[in-house]
Amino acid sequence: MNKAFCIFFLLFFIPFYSQTKLLSWNLENFGKSKSNQEIAFIANTIKDFDIVSIQEVVAGDGGAEAVARLADELNRKGSKWDYRISDPTSSSAYKTERYAFLWKTKSLKLKGKPWLERNYHLEIDREPYFATFEVKGKTITIVSFHAITKSKQPETEIKYFKFLPQEYPNLNLLFAGDFNCPQSHTVFNPLKKMGFKSILINQKTSLKQACKKNQCLASEFDNMFYNYSKVSVKNAGVLLFFTDFISLKEAKKISDHIPIWTEFSLN
Repeated sequence: MNKAFCIFFLLFFIPFYSQTKLLSWNLENFGKSKSNQEIAFIANTIKDFDIVSIQEVVAGDGGAEAVARLADELNRKGSKWDYRISDPTSSSAYKTERYAFLWKTKSLKLKGKPWLERNYHLEIDREPYFATFEVKGKTITIVSFHAITKSKQPETEIKYFKFLPQEYPNLNLLFAGDFNCPQSHTVFNPLKKMGFKSILINQKTSLKQACKKNQCLASEFDNMFYNYSKVSVKNAGVLLFFTDFISLKEAKKISDHIPIWTEFSLN
């Protein structure tokens, strides 16, 4: 009887409490320069996640095609994937780019059409890309973002993020991407006061020019911010993909950032 109950529990109850795995990755210069071998490596790195948010898809030079190549490679791994690519960001003063989302269709359902945040396109060079997904009857909106570089003061853009929860009061926002700014910066304080937490603390995510004394990571730039009253984070971390390469120079053909990830459920 006890054995039968355990089997019943495993079959019917555990799936309802399973976590959704989200990965975010700044894939430097993601376009036609990525070889088929590099696309295959990226696919193998991200294939066990449910949803992937990519920053720095090039606006030209085969950026959209590279995302399609990646989705095709993922579809060879045993799960059905779908994807969406943003229009080029509206930046005229800086480097225009695209964003992309890829997800397993068995785990998530896209709700509506993803969109670039146009209300602050004059204040934010690469305006964030929003996509709402349904997970087990509940929804979450992933906001993918790539800030201007540290030398250009990304906090001058990030300060506008405090207005987004008010602008979209009915959406459960989760901010993910490359902020070029550590979560400890005071620019994130307004979000934190609204109930947002970062998944990573004191975790460097960009690669150095060369490893020194086995230290290969340079700066705490990539992160995710979630509303802890609406999202329960079970686990979070980074993937040190560069350890699969003989040198950082070789690893950087993939990216100069490492992927960050979290496992979450919706409250």
